[in-house]
Amino acid sequence: MTKQEFKECFDLYFSAIRKYVYYRSGDSELASDIAQDVFLKLWEKHLPYEVQGVKNLLYKMASDSFVSHLRKKAVHYKHEDGIKLRFELNNDARSSLMEERKKSYTQALQYLKEPNRSTFLMNKMEGLTHREIASRLGLSVKAVEKRVAKSVMLLKKHLNILK
Repeated sequence: MTKQEFKECFDLYFSAIRKYVYYRSGDSELASDIAQDVFLKLWEKHLPYEVQGVKNLLYKMASDSFVSHLRKKAVHYKHEDGIKLRFELNNDARSSLMEERKKSYTQALQYLKEPNRSTFLMNKMEGLTHREIASRLGLSVKAVEKRVAKSVMLLKKHLNILK
């Protein structure tokens, strides 16, 4: 495949491959990464250029890369869970302490007003950025930052962490 053929192929199919992976994953960054990897692998293979054959190959490569990503992620979580389980089994004293802290934390969350609590949980539990939360709730980023900061301060107060 020449550079010109590759450029034509990239211009023609990159967006479609990216959308295909995004549809399957729901993650735009992952979709972009996989699509770029697919085209990099295609370039490295130096295959003869056939429009229909390349299209099918690209979709197959994208699908395989996505499945491979899911498998790696599953293995990672499996090992991570095993590490957590071993840690918990070896530390019964810590386990009871953690339960006590969890209960205190849950009670402290009840003191937060609903808008602040939901914003705080989106940020800390779901891992959403302030910008993502603002987009979801129709707020400014600054308002979200204030809600999260206020929630943290109130939680520290209720958990007696403030100095």
